[in-house]
Amino acid sequence: MSTSIALCWQNPPAEPLRTTITVAESLSQESPSPITVWGRAEVAATPGVNLDDRLRMLPGFSLFRRSSSLVANPTTQGVSLRGLGSTGASRSLVLWDGIPLNSPFGGWIYWTRVAPEMVERTETVRGASTSLFGDKAMGGSIGLFSPQPAHSSAWLGYEGGSHGTHQADGGGAFQWKPWLAFSGAARAFTTDGYYIVPPEARGPIDTPADVRFSAGQARADLFDARQRLFLRADLLAEERDNGTTLTHNSSTLGTAAASYWRDLRGSSLNVLAFHSREEYRASFSSISSMGGAGRQTERLTSLQSVPSEATGAAGYWRKSAQRWNLTTGGDYVRAEGYSYETLFPTGNRAGGGVQNQYGLFAQADAAFGAWRLFGGFRGHDPGNSHAFWMPSGGAAYGRERWRWRASAYRAFRAPTLNELYREFRAGNAVTLANPNLLPESLRGVETGADYTNSGFRASVTGFYNSLEQLITNVTRSITPSLITRQRDNAAAATVRGIEASAAKRWSHWPIGHFSIEGSWLLADSRFSSGERIPQVPRNQGSALATWNSKGTLITAGLRASSLQFEDDRNLFTLPGYAVLHFTLRQRLPKGLSAHLAIENALDRQVLVGYSPVPQTGAPRLLRAGIRWNLR
Repeated sequence: MSTSIALCWQNPPAEPLRTTITVAESLSQESPSPITVWGRAEVAATPGVNLDDRLRMLPGFSLFRRSSSLVANPTTQGVSLRGLGSTGASRSLVLWDGIPLNSPFGGWIYWTRVAPEMVERTETVRGASTSLFGDKAMGGSIGLFSPQPAHSSAWLGYEGGSHGTHQADGGGAFQWKPWLAFSGAARAFTTDGYYIVPPEARGPIDTPADVRFSAGQARADLFDARQRLFLRADLLAEERDNGTTLTHNSSTLGTAAASYWRDLRGSSLNVLAFHSREEYRASFSSISSMGGAGRQTERLTSLQSVPSEATGAAGYWRKSAQRWNLTTGGDYVRAEGYSYETLFPTGNRAGGGVQNQYGLFAQADAAFGAWRLFGGFRGHDPGNSHAFWMPSGGAAYGRERWRWRASAYRAFRAPTLNELYREFRAGNAVTLANPNLLPESLRGVETGADYTNSGFRASVTGFYNSLEQLITNVTRSITPSLITRQRDNAAAATVRGIEASAAKRWSHWPIGHFSIEGSWLLADSRFSSGERIPQVPRNQGSALATWNSKGTLITAGLRASSLQFEDDRNLFTLPGYAVLHFTLRQRLPKGLSAHLAIENALDRQVLVGYSPVPQTGAPRLLRAGIRWNLR
């Protein structure tokens, strides 16, 4: 995907090749890795209720399972990039205005927190080629950024759709004085959901998986030419039925955050801090059949409550000269969480603890003619293991239209409190915790090239990652009535592959503006024993075609994936799939606009997991809405 492609009603000129990533408010850093930037137009044009469905159009982006956050359990919404896989915990860092979105207890992402309408742009960096981020960025990082303070504006929207779907949202911004602005947004969503078990396996206990959530955020910005401060708070409350009569989960969470930037005349200083609180609650059941026929009965096995909190801070000092840049600083995160369970018919179980992580880092780059060299290091103490040194280095050679780049790096990820202490159950598949987990580590190299010319962009990257002590769900036993797995440090693994993307834009073809783009990822992700890493397809790709003219926008998107495996033994196969999406947006008079979206337009059945009964993804979903904008 490319920031030069206009997908909405305005068509800005093509931007130069993007070579910097935004680390925090008003702070950016040169990078030798490919950077994918979506602006507001790209986010708006891509189908999906939440951001995760839209970001799936990026090469290599996936969650732990193929399921959408529309109905998936939050604990399966960890992010993977470049085929590294996930156990629910992310192997990639997600930042919202520089503040981590990863759950303090489990590392997963609550995608319902961030309304797509409140995202000004996204920046995706694959690989750990920069040393500025901590352990959660082992596979890369995704930055989400709110609109900058502007003159007064407001918007309201309503959307309805199939399966009893309704959404109401609104927001606005108000610049009170030349140096003070306020903004905020709120969203409420409900859907009756859909069955996640195919009809041939469905029984009396099965019900549609659904979700109801409310989310809101408020932000205040103080700024002048030499300094900027923002204060932000956001809240989320959601409830989900997980597909059977007795299984439900709910979550409440919130974050308060602040970020300060100051120009020191020749250098700059960034300081940010946050505090998050979260509580996840869930019920689990055992499913049985009568006479071997169907899913007839279920029995409640446990009720779970998982409160957690995190406090973090980071500081960055940046010095820039004509031919070089240096960023240095440190960060700290304290996470605390506990899992409390009531077991049925009798008993209790509890586990949890505290993690304190510290990091010191530096990242530099220097230009020598057409060459730019990169170097960085991070010393990181994960709190429950020895300190890790994470060096990175790279080089890039660029001309006006193209750039060659290469980098090498070392990274690691500490086990989350969830992996250490929380047991869970999905149908008749139980996954045990493991308090003896060790951090997993990665050594990676990559090389590639980028090209841009007159509305055309192309990028290709080859990469090789070697992983040690990879944390995965290891199968302990399989019986007709129960699958038992446990989180464990598996043997070494390798991930090698190629990712490529290309985009072309025509400004007047034949009437209006037309663009096409496509991306593809080949990732051969295997344990040293030869089995494929679970939940990672060998091939995945996407394509998007967009036409807009005189207030009309039409997009068609295709997302496809080859087969992947549910488990570490590669016994349960999830076949490949391809789904088609359409979006139509029409600008109306007086600040109004209407939209229509069809996801999985051909109503393909997509298998997303086994418990051990097959589970399916979203059927055809139809949504239509209207929006009013005042600027």
